[in-house]
Amino acid sequence: MDMTILEQQTRSLLEETDFIAATSNLTAFMNQLFPNINWIGFYFVKNNELVLGPFQGKIACTHIPFEKGICGRCYREKRLLNIPDVLSIQDHIACDSASRSELCIPILKENNCIGMLDIDAPIKNRFTKEDEKKASLIVSLYEKAIQEHRWF
Repeated sequence: MDMTILEQQTRSLLEETDFIAATSNLTAFMNQLFPNINWIGFYFVKNNELVLGPFQGKIACTHIPFEKGICGRCYREKRLLNIPDVLSIQDHIACDSASRSELCIPILKENNCIGMLDIDAPIKNRFTKEDEKKASLIVSLYEKAIQEHRWF
């Protein structure tokens, strides 16, 4: 999908002012956007851990400590992580044993990590630089919606 169209469609979805409705539809949209994935969704900071938000895919880990796994590392480092082979990560949390690669992008508000977009795939080396750009654009627009709608 062209980046201009991606931006327009994402902005349109994020005009919704209800946090759960907007985030749920955004997740469904991304599930169609990224082929060959087995899970896509959000985790949000709550009570000193990451807690599951809207997602598409098999059942998921509901609570992730900040000090564990790829999502925990994304939270601590506040940067995009593209992991080509999750089995090479010692503290990887296998919510779905079929997952082989993962893309995780922090959601920042005032330079604080308040959550993340997490995408899993059953294929090693699944995520490209183009996927990183698309997911980063979506997260950037989502961060703006968080500010505009005062969701957090």
